[in-house]
Amino acid sequence: MKILCILYDDPKGGMPQKYARDDLPKIDKYPDGMTLPTPKAIDFNPGDLLGCVSGELGLRKFLEEGGHSLVVTSDKDGEGCQADKELVDADIVISQPFFPYYLTREKMETAPNLKMAITAGIGSDHVDLQAAMDRKVDVVEVTFCNSRSVAEHIVMMILSLVRDYHNQHRIINEGGWNIADAVQRSYDVEGMHVGTVAAGRIGLDALRKLKHFDVHMHYFDRHRLPEEVEKELNLTFHDSVESMVKVCDVVTINCPLHPETEHMFNDELIGKMKRGAYIVNTARGKICDKDAIARALESGQLSGYAGDVWFPQPAPNDHVWRSMPNHGMTPHTSGTSLTAQARYAAGVREILECFFDGTPIRDPYLIVQNGELAGMGAHSYSKGTATGGSEEAAEYKKQ
Repeated sequence: MKILCILYDDPKGGMPQKYARDDLPKIDKYPDGMTLPTPKAIDFNPGDLLGCVSGELGLRKFLEEGGHSLVVTSDKDGEGCQADKELVDADIVISQPFFPYYLTREKMETAPNLKMAITAGIGSDHVDLQAAMDRKVDVVEVTFCNSRSVAEHIVMMILSLVRDYHNQHRIINEGGWNIADAVQRSYDVEGMHVGTVAAGRIGLDALRKLKHFDVHMHYFDRHRLPEEVEKELNLTFHDSVESMVKVCDVVTINCPLHPETEHMFNDELIGKMKRGAYIVNTARGKICDKDAIARALESGQLSGYAGDVWFPQPAPNDHVWRSMPNHGMTPHTSGTSLTAQARYAAGVREILECFFDGTPIRDPYLIVQNGELAGMGAHSYSKGTATGGSEEAAEYKKQ
């Protein structure tokens, strides 16, 4: 079989000859008891850079020894890109949420052999799920592999925004020492009301971490948490996003992107938030109206916006989120730390082993199977597609 793998570019200076650390902490299970990926073997060193082109997710030896071919590229956007050319006779396509290959209906129609789309990470909205269902293309992802990585990123972003770390760091880098300038937008998180849109694996883990900062915690989710969890964390449940954002100083977005959540945070919803509130979005960029976010920062309705996700990705060089005031944007790195890469690379191999052996893939990994939403997909997604506008990713020019 032919496996097409789309990964982000190698470091500008080439692959690392030496890493900052020599090993990774050993973790066997996730907080809910599910084991980490359990492939029969791996052909990589955990802690190495695996998510870029030369890293190949550590798959080449395994696939070629099994008689399969592997094509790896970062050329994924624009007419005539290598990924589109290679897709036409591919059996399996692997992509990442951080550097997504937007697998639209039109692209699927050029690939009659396509059987499976694997997300090396969490979040498969870059795939037209409705088209996948219609064409019986299975969609799977490595559920939970980087959830805790993202939750850590959320806490980092909340603290960075509220304490105004970015401005203070800039002052030092510029040789300054005006303390009044450094603290005029700096507050304590303690005592604030913090709410999450969705309390799944990422949202709930972020709340557990934030509990120790003595904040008041709120959540909205279409699946209410067990009563014992609400009591443990002293959570306030809201039956609508509008109800929650009205009372929160900080809102963290942790829901999947699908037609029902696309542009959820628009001018109207942001206008219902407390003046001077903060938004942290590590879910998907398209959940927020990019221009509404920029307007709210300019007007002061929002005090800060930190996002790790954009739409499309890579974001065009003139994307308004690159230049708006009081932002803490990162280039979708929250779930691709070297720690997380080891887990999702192992998870992709586990999925491929199951597929080749004809054995069941873990139910939590399933998004679409046999033409229907399945597993985690049935829990988290709705039918339809959220890939519209993805062609704008071709406007990004490498610096």
